[in-house]
Amino acid sequence: MSEARLKEQAAKRDADDELRAKREEFVLDDTVYLDGNSLGALPGHVQERVADVISRQWGKLRIRSWDESGWWTAPERIGDRIAPLVGAAPGQIVVGDSTSVNVFKALVAAVRMVGDPGEGRDEIVVDATTFPTDGYIAESAARMTGCRLVPVAPGDVRDAVGPRTAVVLLNHADYRTGRLHDLPGLTAAVHDAGALVVWDLCHTAGALPVGLDAHGVDLAVGCTYKYLNGGPGSPAYLYVRADLQARFDSPLPGWNSHAEPFGMRPEFEAADGALRGRVGTPDILSMLALDAALDVWDGVSVDAVRAKSLALTDFFVECVRAYVPEGRVEVLTPAVHAERGSQVALRCHDAGDVMRRLVEQGVVGDFRAPDVLRFGFTPLYVGFADVERAARVLAATLGDSVS
Repeated sequence: MSEARLKEQAAKRDADDELRAKREEFVLDDTVYLDGNSLGALPGHVQERVADVISRQWGKLRIRSWDESGWWTAPERIGDRIAPLVGAAPGQIVVGDSTSVNVFKALVAAVRMVGDPGEGRDEIVVDATTFPTDGYIAESAARMTGCRLVPVAPGDVRDAVGPRTAVVLLNHADYRTGRLHDLPGLTAAVHDAGALVVWDLCHTAGALPVGLDAHGVDLAVGCTYKYLNGGPGSPAYLYVRADLQARFDSPLPGWNSHAEPFGMRPEFEAADGALRGRVGTPDILSMLALDAALDVWDGVSVDAVRAKSLALTDFFVECVRAYVPEGRVEVLTPAVHAERGSQVALRCHDAGDVMRRLVEQGVVGDFRAPDVLRFGFTPLYVGFADVERAARVLAATLGDSVS
C-alpha cells in the first residue's frame, strides 16, 4: 500500500477511535512515544495532585494525614482501583514495594501453602525466558525454602509440572518479543498438577484483559509504571486470591502486615485478607502519584483498550512491511492476536544504533540486546498517525544505514 493510502487510513482510524479523547489527558509533545511498555507517559493532572500531597497533606496536616488524608489505607484502597483492570474483585490486591519484592513474597508463601518441601513438593518451576530479576528472585526463594529450581519455556510447562511441583512462576507476556502466554490454559495445567501459580503481569496490566478471578489465578504481581502510567519507580502490587488469604504466610512479616500494627507486640499475628501482603511504611508520595494517575482509567473499558492495541500493532506491522525493504527487519511478535501483547519486537542488525537514531528523530522505542527493537503501544495515548510515522522514520533510518 502506498504512503498516501496509509496516511489516509491512519487519519480515518484516528477520527473513529473511541479512546482518542484520552490522549488529551496526558503530557505529550511531537515525539512518537512507543516506550510505554517501559515507562508510561505522565497524566497531566498528576502534577497538581502531587503538589497538594506535598504542600497541604504533608506540609500542613503532617502526621494527621495518615488518618485525615487516607494515607494509612492507601495500599488496599489503590489496590481496589487496580483490581478491575486485571479482572479481580475488591479486597485481593495490595499496593506497595517493588515487583521483585512481591515475587519473593508470593513464591515463598506459595511453597509454604502447599506443604513442607521435605514431604514431596520441592520444585519451583520458573519461566526460562523470564525478565532476569524474576529468575534471580526465584533462585533465591528456592535456596531459602529447600526447593529445586526448574527453568522451562512457557510452552513446556504442561510437561514439566507434576507431583513434585510446588509453584510455577510465569510471565503473562515475554518482555522481549511481546508474545502473550496462555494464562487460562497454563493456570489450569498447574492446578491439575496440584501446584500453585504466580503470574507476573508487568507487561499486560493496563493493555489487555487479564481475568485473574475468572481463571482462578492463585497469586499475581505487577508493576504500575508501564501501561498503568504510575510514574518512575511507582509501587508494585500483589494479588492473593480471596480463598488463599487466610493461608498466605508472608516471608516478610512487617509491622504494617500485623493484625495490630500499633499494638507493638513482640510476637507476629498476621492481619486479615490482602493486608498480609503489606510489609513496612507505605511510600506515600509515589503511591499517591499512582492513585492520581489511575484517574485516566475512569470510564475506560479494558476490552476497548485491547481492541485498539491489536489494531495499532496490526497497523504498525502493515506499515513496516510496506515501508521497510524486505530482509532489513524480522517481526518477532506473533501475528496471532491471542498470542500477542501490546508491543511489536523487530530483530534488526545494529539495533542499538538504529534505536539511538530513531530517538534522535523523535520516535522513541527501546533496544534489548543483542538485536531487538521494541515498540510499546499504549492505547490511551498512541494514535494511528503515530504508528504510520514511526514505521516511515524507521524505514528511512534503515535506508540511511545501508547507504
